[in-house]
Amino acid sequence: MKIRPFQIERFYAQYEFSAPYLLSQSDCEAMSIGDLLAMEPGAADRFHAQWLGYTESQGSPDLRQAITALYTTIQSNDVLVFTGAEEGIFTFMNVALDAGDHVIVHAPSYQSLHEIARSVGCEVTDWVTTDESNWELDVEWLTANIRPNTKAIVVNCPHNPTGYLMSAEKQMQIVEIARQHGLWLFSDEVYRGLEHNPADRLPAGCDVYEKAVSLGVMSKTYGLAGLRIGWLATRDRELYKQLAAFKDYTTICNSAPSEFLSIVALWHREEIVARNMKIIHANLDLLDLFFAQLKDVFVWQRPKASSTAFPRLRDGISAEAFCRSAVEKQGVLLLPSVNYDYGDSHFRIGYGRKNMAESLEQLEIFLETLVG
Repeated sequence: MKIRPFQIERFYAQYEFSAPYLLSQSDCEAMSIGDLLAMEPGAADRFHAQWLGYTESQGSPDLRQAITALYTTIQSNDVLVFTGAEEGIFTFMNVALDAGDHVIVHAPSYQSLHEIARSVGCEVTDWVTTDESNWELDVEWLTANIRPNTKAIVVNCPHNPTGYLMSAEKQMQIVEIARQHGLWLFSDEVYRGLEHNPADRLPAGCDVYEKAVSLGVMSKTYGLAGLRIGWLATRDRELYKQLAAFKDYTTICNSAPSEFLSIVALWHREEIVARNMKIIHANLDLLDLFFAQLKDVFVWQRPKASSTAFPRLRDGISAEAFCRSAVEKQGVLLLPSVNYDYGDSHFRIGYGRKNMAESLEQLEIFLETLVG
C-alpha cells in the first residue's frame, strides 16, 4: 500500500509538543484519570482490579452498550470499537471500496477521509465548500456529480475544520440521494454533541439510513484523546461482519483500561459535555471580540458547532507563512489550510481548551510585531 504522508500529523510533529500556546487543537480540554474516575462511585477500585488480558475484538459488551445511548436505533451488536477514529476510517475504506470505485468527499476534509480511498485505487471527487457560501453543502452539485461507478458519499458534520452544521432537511436530502443510488454514506460524527445550540443536533446517519456508517470517538466531544477509543455504528449486518474481520489484521482488540475509562466517561457524558460547552461558549465570545477588532486582516465566520473554526487571511497573505512565523517567533500554534489541500489563505483555530485567552494574547503580540 502506497499512501501520501498525513500532512496535518507531519506538521504537528514539528511543533505540537514544543509550542507553548496551542491555538489550533481539534479536541476539547482533557482531564486526568483521577478526575474521570472520581465521577463514578467505586470506579477507582474497579479500575485497579481491571483484568489486563485480551479484550473482545468488537469491543467490550459494556462499552458497546454505553455507546448505544448516543443513538436511537442502534443495538450493541451494531457497534464495532476501534483504536481511535483513524482505524475506523481505514477499515471502512478498505472494506467497502474497491479500485475503480468513485467516492464523493465533503471538503475541506480530514485527510484520511479522501486519502485512504485514493490509496485503495478509488477516484475521489471533492465536494468543495467555501466561506463565501457559509460552508454550505450544495445538494444540486452532489446530484450532478454522481457517476455510474460512485460507491460512497463521505460527509463530516459537525465539520472539521469549519464548524459547519447542515440542517436536518439537507441531511435527509443527502440520505435520499444515497438511497436512490444504493450508495454507502460514511458519516463522520466525531463532533456530534458539540452543537452550540443543542436544538440543531442532527440525527446520527446510522439512525436515518440503512446503508450509513456513523463514526464516533472519545477524543473530540469528550476531550479524551489519550484513551484512543473510537467506533463505527451501522445497521448493515453484512458490512459489520466484514469490518470486524478486517480488524483482525489491524489491532485485533482494544486496550482494556481505555475501554473501562470510556465506559465511565460515557456514563457521565452529559456532565463532561456541559463542561466542554462552557469552555467553548466563553472562548467563542473571545474570538468574536478578537476578530471584530481585526476585520482588515481576517475573515471570520462564527461556527455553529464543534471546537474548530477556519478563518481566512485577507489580501493574499500566505496562511502557511503566517502560521509558521507565529509558532516559530511567538510559540502560537495554528494550522494552515495547505494541510487540508485547501489553498493557502485559511487556518484552523481550536477553541476547546481553557488557555485560549492566554494564547490569543500571545497571537496579538505576534500581530503587533508584524505591523510594528
